[in-house]
Amino acid sequence: MRDEEEGPRWGPAAGGAPTALVVLLHGVGADGFDLIDLAPGWGKAVPGALFIAPHAPEACDLAPYGRQWFSLQDRRPVAIAAGADAASGALFPWMDGQRLALGLGWDRVAVMGFSQGAMMALRVGLHQARACAAILAYSGALPCPVPPGPGPQVLILHGEEDEVVPPGASRNALAAIEGAGLPVEAMFCPGLGHGIDEVGISLGALALQKALSASV
Repeated sequence: MRDEEEGPRWGPAAGGAPTALVVLLHGVGADGFDLIDLAPGWGKAVPGALFIAPHAPEACDLAPYGRQWFSLQDRRPVAIAAGADAASGALFPWMDGQRLALGLGWDRVAVMGFSQGAMMALRVGLHQARACAAILAYSGALPCPVPPGPGPQVLILHGEEDEVVPPGASRNALAAIEGAGLPVEAMFCPGLGHGIDEVGISLGALALQKALSASV
């Protein structure tokens, strides 16, 4: 990923050198600024964490603005899997470089994503030799098979009234992750559409605190 794709940063709330890294991955048609506002609230739960919200590398091909991790013109599962695989080829090395620059192990890294960003969070978070601390997947789907554990803590959140990504996509992800023996929790929110509500924000803060509590 190029420097201009790194996007906004926030923290650590405690000041000083970061003791944890939280990567926030936006959805199609947005950019890193769409999620960085989560950082001040979550920073209270993990005051040692640096939050980075990178911009996806491609211009959105479904709208005249925003970015995308890969094209969704073809929404067949095989096409989505291929797109996520290709995008992770740039995203994972970038994340690895960020955590190395901070002197952190993968156990001090969490990745959160919304919508297509949740697909990417699951893809890069589940498919690496060293497990990250946590994956937070909001309103997304699983774009790949799940390797057997051990693996990171996973939190899945989805609105029951989501009109963009069916909540069944997250239910399928939950079943696959449970089947692989990984620790996973899920919340399906009645009345919530394609978005993140205060309940989801609070659960995300708790998940980050649980995964990154040491030395933060």
